[in-house]
Amino acid sequence: MPTPESAAFLAKKPTVPPTFEGVDYDDNKALKAAQDAVIREQWVQAMMARLVKEELGKCYRKHGVNHLELCGSLRERYMELLKTSSIKGHLWEQQHYGTK
Repeated sequence: MPTPESAAFLAKKPTVPPTFEGVDYDDNKALKAAQDAVIREQWVQAMMARLVKEELGKCYRKHGVNHLELCGSLRERYMELLKTSSIKGHLWEQQHYGTK
């Protein structure tokens, strides 16, 4: 069963999606909330890649010479996560909005 989220955690949790779509740039609170959500999402992606990398290392050590066959799913997952796991910051996202 998951642990309940504290009030302090919920107060800091972003309430906006991690994108600049529909953000009024004249509204400082909305802009900062969008920036925070983008940065948090980038960190989550980076940490997911780190966790998969650690599991891949454990699998490699456990299976030795058979790691190519037995760790293939972790390897593929890690390679997919590497494409999106770089932390670019909110300014890059703002400048390149809509070019994906």
